[in-house]
Amino acid sequence: MKLQKMLFLLFALAFALASNPHSLRAQTATSTQTYQQMSQSERSEFVATQTKRIAAEMSGRDYAFTPAFLEDVQQAVNQYTRRIAKDGDKSLGERDLRVVVERGHAQAPVVMAAFKARNVSPLIGLYLPWVESEYTNITSANSMGAIGMFQFLPQTGARFGLTAEDLLDVPKSADAAARYINKSMEQFKDDPMKETLALLAYNRGEGQTARDLALLVNDKNKQCSICALTAERNKLDKTFQSESVYYVPRFFAAAIIGENPQWFGIQSQSLSAH
Repeated sequence: MKLQKMLFLLFALAFALASNPHSLRAQTATSTQTYQQMSQSERSEFVATQTKRIAAEMSGRDYAFTPAFLEDVQQAVNQYTRRIAKDGDKSLGERDLRVVVERGHAQAPVVMAAFKARNVSPLIGLYLPWVESEYTNITSANSMGAIGMFQFLPQTGARFGLTAEDLLDVPKSADAAARYINKSMEQFKDDPMKETLALLAYNRGEGQTARDLALLVNDKNKQCSICALTAERNKLDKTFQSESVYYVPRFFAAAIIGENPQWFGIQSQSLSAH
């Protein structure tokens, strides 16, 4: 009987790993805890493990993140968790991350297909629009003139063949965003963290990102160029200090939650399950 019980447990574990590998690979604390219930040290370990795993999955190699950058990611995760309402609480409305995850599931198949077709990691495709619009196809231009789920400026969209109407066409704008990221990764191909630089460039522009790198990255800190830029934020302009410095940490925070929703009390599959 003991042998039968052991075989049953092994079979159950193998089935769980096959059916939901992301959530089981994520475990760094007891399975009964949510992130919100973890101690500070457990949260730090969880965020560090997940940030490195997500980076490896979207790049195919290990990233040498600094503790300071991982702290920035953790702060972004903490900010997001404040927007996870308890069951029955509707006070957050559309800002509730449970609603954001639902919208993400609805958009995931189209977005993932567009990025795969352009040989860009679907994880980048999944969480770029989370950071940009939280999967809302925004019809009213912001103060800069950006619209749509991928928040293209009209002039930027035109560079990638998008008409004014195309900016609100999710498949077309997703394809353009994938081409934008691919173009930036090619520009930063010699950098070991080219994917994060492409993400930063999506927010900051390729030219300005290149100038930032030339100003702050050297032989001592080049193993984590994105870490060097965020660590030396005070040496860059006000736009970087107030906005761009948070962009890549928020991307990783979004991916950590979207790939491990149950660890945050959100009853859902990971967005990449599509």
